Amino acid sequence: AMDVRVGDVLRMKKPTLRQQEFTVLRVGMDFKIKCNGCGREVMLPRLKCEKNIKKILREEPGEQ
Repeated sequence: AMDVRVGDVLRMKKPTLRQQEFTVLRVGMDFKIKCNGCGREVMLPRLKCEKNIKKILREEPGEQ
């Protein structure tokens, strides 16, 4: 399983409405993600979401 945390920004393989980045709102068996373009919130099964992740963007503590 991938290390996805609440607050991470996920860059997906396929863009949705020309937007590829989503913010994680909830983690568990399902992920709740929010589109950074239009603000739409979606619940996705964990496996489907992890399969479509290209990159996890995370601000590390102490990073400027």
